[in-house]
Amino acid sequence: MPKKRKKKNYAERAAHRECPVQKAGVTQFDYKDIEFLKLFITSKGKIIPRRISGLAARTQTKLTEAIKQARNAGLLSFSEGYIEQNDESQEHSHQRR
Repeated sequence: MPKKRKKKNYAERAAHRECPVQKAGVTQFDYKDIEFLKLFITSKGKIIPRRISGLAARTQTKLTEAIKQARNAGLLSFSEGYIEQNDESQEHSHQRR
């Protein structure tokens, strides 16, 4: 009969890492702070998952709500293509017409 393996508890299996946002002292997410929210969005417009970003579950939920609120307000794109508008690109678009 094979021997049963003793299961390790969670503390022994994985080292606990702190949430980087909580460690920095950020308590609330503002949906109008686009530059901060873009740190947690891929180039295709997807929200970076918790296992990659290292955020706590509660922090990830608050961040997701802020990103979705910014998208609905029109401050963030739902899909890829964060195109910066500058004077040169507007000049070229007028010349083609």
